[in-house]
Amino acid sequence: MLPIVIVAVLGAVITAIILTFNKLIRNNNRTKNALSDVDVQLKRRYDLVPNLVEVVKGYQQHEASVLEEVTLARTAAIGVQRGTIAERAVAETALSGALKSFFMVAENYPDLKASENFKQLQMQLVTLEDDIQSARRYYNACVREMNTATQVFPSSIVALAFGFKEGEFFGADEKEKANVNVSFAR
Repeated sequence: MLPIVIVAVLGAVITAIILTFNKLIRNNNRTKNALSDVDVQLKRRYDLVPNLVEVVKGYQQHEASVLEEVTLARTAAIGVQRGTIAERAVAETALSGALKSFFMVAENYPDLKASENFKQLQMQLVTLEDDIQSARRYYNACVREMNTATQVFPSSIVALAFGFKEGEFFGADEKEKANVNVSFAR
């Protein structure tokens, strides 16, 4: 009778380890896939920015600094694609800020705002920014699930034994967290 109990307990433990390992694998793969989705959305934005800059160049020759800022921020964001999630988040925040400045300057040009090309590109960018935020939220949800699975008992033991690590959130930096200052003074 004792050997049967030992075999049953050992079988239950092995089954629990296998199920936990498989759960960790699924969470890990889901997190990698979510980060890939973020990368796809960011690539779409990188491809759209040069088109916006070209459309605007003809309208605002004296706003070269804004165009340069957008171009430099895009280049920097592309340059850190192999960096850490935190480095990428900082670069993406800088690009988002440069694009916001870009559109604020564009407001001063009625002919530009009336341009169909500009309107279409602006709408694409607005939609794309929403898609990026959605992809980042999904990625962070996957990281949260993975982190929870690697921290709670008993899956933390399996995670440690097989080398599963916590993921890094794609978070906002201090610029994104700061309050927006709105002023109507002229």
